[in-house]
Amino acid sequence: MFDYVVVGAGFAGAVIAERIATQLNEKVLVIEKRNHIGGNAYDYYDENGILVHKYGPHIFHTRSREVWDYLSQFTDWHLYHHHVLGSIDGKKVPIPFNLNTLHELLPESFARPLEEKLVSKFGYNVKVPILKLRETDDKDLKFLADFVYEKVFLNYTTKQWGMKPEELDPTVTGRVPVYISRDNRYFQDAYQGMPKEGYTKIFEKLLSHSNIKLMLNTDYKEVIDIDVKNGKISLFGQEFKGILVYTGKIDEFFNYEFGDLPYRSLRFEFENIQKEFVQPVGTINYPNEYQFTRITEFKHLTGQEHSSTTIVKEYPQGYERNVKGKDIPYYPIPKKENLELYARYKERARQFPHVFFVGRLAEYRYYDMDAVIARALTVFNNKILR
Repeated sequence: MFDYVVVGAGFAGAVIAERIATQLNEKVLVIEKRNHIGGNAYDYYDENGILVHKYGPHIFHTRSREVWDYLSQFTDWHLYHHHVLGSIDGKKVPIPFNLNTLHELLPESFARPLEEKLVSKFGYNVKVPILKLRETDDKDLKFLADFVYEKVFLNYTTKQWGMKPEELDPTVTGRVPVYISRDNRYFQDAYQGMPKEGYTKIFEKLLSHSNIKLMLNTDYKEVIDIDVKNGKISLFGQEFKGILVYTGKIDEFFNYEFGDLPYRSLRFEFENIQKEFVQPVGTINYPNEYQFTRITEFKHLTGQEHSSTTIVKEYPQGYERNVKGKDIPYYPIPKKENLELYARYKERARQFPHVFFVGRLAEYRYYDMDAVIARALTVFNNKILR
């Protein structure tokens, strides 16, 4: 039997399992519903020999030296700065919208005074959320805000989330700023890169300790029985009094007692092309054309050398947990009523003081990879390490 059980072998679960195994020298059981480790960061070589990300592109970036150093124990890095272009008015221009984008899309007689006003009002090297920029009183900056909103932001957001930007929490809209800079990189974090051997290799190393027992292709409910009314848990038919780290959907843990938490899902369309490269950068966004939101070409990300290339088109869609093809929850939808529903589940979780809910699904919030690693380390240090 085990004193520690982890549900889910994504970053949250794998990091905590590794810490328990190596720092506490305790045995830990990791239960994973899928037939692979790595969660949505899982990557593999396709039939053409190209390293691809099964669940969409994952680019690692962080401002945290602690997170970078921790992960560097399990991988060497291909140092990579991500660049994104947007297809706007027939041109491929830098995204997020920055000063270079401004000069590429607007006549110089418009762009120059707009740049001066932006720098004067907000400063240089500053990111301004588009909805904040729309509130300005200056008619020229208002023109620019409306232009960016219509051309770059509105349709992309509507495709991605299935609703208008104003309906979403400001944390979402704040992720798509106007960047008053000439830095074309998508991220400005101090530490950026791609694991040299891929993400799956990281997870193999995280979970390779002899103290870790891994069960794939296993729904946790096959081996764990949770009495949500009385706050009791059994493992393999015996009472479990240890620590359970749960990284799955919190509403599923409680059998959807208060209803389903809404998510957005994605559909991916992979294509191999017999050319060395087909795009100038890793990702091109299509806010106003087509049903997909973006195309990513993996070789730009990984640095792999190969005579052919594989791209993926990304189609946002509604999430339906009982419909195959739509049953993977990617993005919690941060609307007020959804966060209120999550708060009810979070309060309910107090009934289980020895269950730690960690990660995107368990905490109903969007985490970048570095943030979920930081969260997992914090939970281990503050709640498990005693």
